[in-house]
Amino acid sequence: MNQGLLSVDDALVRLLAEAKPVAEVEEVPTLDATNRILARTQRSTMDVPPLDNSAMDGYAVRTNDPSRLKVAQKIMAGSVGKPLAPGTAARIFTGAPIPPGADAVVMQEHCAVENDFVVIKKKPKPGEWVRRVGSDVKKGDEILAAGKRLLPQDTGLAASVGIKHLPVYRKVKLGLFFTGDELVMPGEPLAPGRIYNSNRFTLRGLGEVFGCDVHDYGIVPDSLEATREALRRASAETDLIVTSGGVSVGEADYVKPAVESEGKLLMWRIAMKPGRPLAFGSVGKAFFIGLPGNPVSSFVTFLIFVRPFLLRMQGMSRVEPKFIAARADFDWPEPDARREFLRVKWNAQGGLDLYPTQDSAVLTSTSWADGLVDNPAAQAIREGDQVRFLPYSELYW
Repeated sequence: MNQGLLSVDDALVRLLAEAKPVAEVEEVPTLDATNRILARTQRSTMDVPPLDNSAMDGYAVRTNDPSRLKVAQKIMAGSVGKPLAPGTAARIFTGAPIPPGADAVVMQEHCAVENDFVVIKKKPKPGEWVRRVGSDVKKGDEILAAGKRLLPQDTGLAASVGIKHLPVYRKVKLGLFFTGDELVMPGEPLAPGRIYNSNRFTLRGLGEVFGCDVHDYGIVPDSLEATREALRRASAETDLIVTSGGVSVGEADYVKPAVESEGKLLMWRIAMKPGRPLAFGSVGKAFFIGLPGNPVSSFVTFLIFVRPFLLRMQGMSRVEPKFIAARADFDWPEPDARREFLRVKWNAQGGLDLYPTQDSAVLTSTSWADGLVDNPAAQAIREGDQVRFLPYSELYW
């Protein structure tokens, strides 16, 4: 039944075989590097912590000393104490260096203060509440691998070993344009037969979510020359051009002949629902991906195909989303012969509810949902079955 259709997995293999990371690398301040893709592996040039330090507010002591000790000094974080004399204790605070001679810290809750003395109510073991040199990071350790998207905790880790700048791939330049004389922008009069251009907002937003430098060329009139001119401009200024609609064989579908005139194009019919038609090719130095025009199809095919292509171009090493095995709290008794991506939402019982209308024109389903169920071709779903769930939190990076 799917004869002549390309599987989703085969299409992804063909796409990703062409995607290469952008060549340019730039040094950016570590403070501004969140969400960028690291171009070179980073190693620590120091031990973290650089000195033995206290893990608690309390008293630094010698474990062989008696339980009643004179408090001889106070050590704050950021200062260095004097060597600890036998029979004395040092009032110490979290993060402060352990003074020479001390071999443990007693947390303040296990101490009683008597004027200038402290009474240890619970004898510590050697090393208790002491963070050792290099216990977090040792000098020379790999801390961040090339090809990693830098999260806030990653830039914090880099800063903790004194890295001021990080080498990252430059942002991918994503070109977008939209064909169709029926398209108008919100705020403009909606004449009979016209529709608001929701795809422009969805795809531009997705490009920004994925950290692209988005070039939005707007709505292109339904003519071959206007479409060719938009392609020429976009190919000179961007790395990847993405369009929605206009790649079928209708009389007003000018994207296909325009791309064929300006570059090269492969037309694929994908065994998936929503989103059967997909175009891939190149114009000049830029790649081209043409998505279906229906709003849900455009949204889903961007996440399934454009997303990994973009991530690979950005230099990311892992581009496959992680799925969650989840319980279906719905029935899907009449599956399609193609692989389906169903819009679903978590419910209060920890299962997934299905949006009642899975039509590719119902954009409401994408906003209502928390993600997609990736359902194999011709596989019925019964309430209680385990399904393959792709949450937006995974698909949005």
